[in-house]
Amino acid sequence: QVQLVESGGGLVQAEESLRLSCAAAGTIASIDAMGWYRQAPGKQRELVADITSGGSTNYAESVKGRFTISRDNAKNTVSIQMNSLKPEDTAVYYCHADLRTGRWMRTQTYWGQGTQVTVSS
Repeated sequence: QVQLVESGGGLVQAEESLRLSCAAAGTIASIDAMGWYRQAPGKQRELVADITSGGSTNYAESVKGRFTISRDNAKNTVSIQMNSLKPEDTAVYYCHADLRTGRWMRTQTYWGQGTQVTVSS
């Protein structure tokens, strides 16, 4: 059993900052990519940023230069620092992790429950 537990969402004004964190817990053999997706009302879920176990990062064009993703492999955590937030960043943010629950198990994607980020203008 694996759980991803998110924290850090909330309501902020435009140009303010928020930090989201996510911890993976349970029977975990290894984690490949971890990261964040978001889904705004009426829109499809989209990638915000992800990071490999080696530290390679990938960002959506809309957040480059404003968001920074990081992870702690020893603690199975991933965080994203979101600066200069805009109203269009308003969405439910979901943590994900591509991981294996055993050495010989296939990699599967797990999701957190989502945390609301609301940016007012």
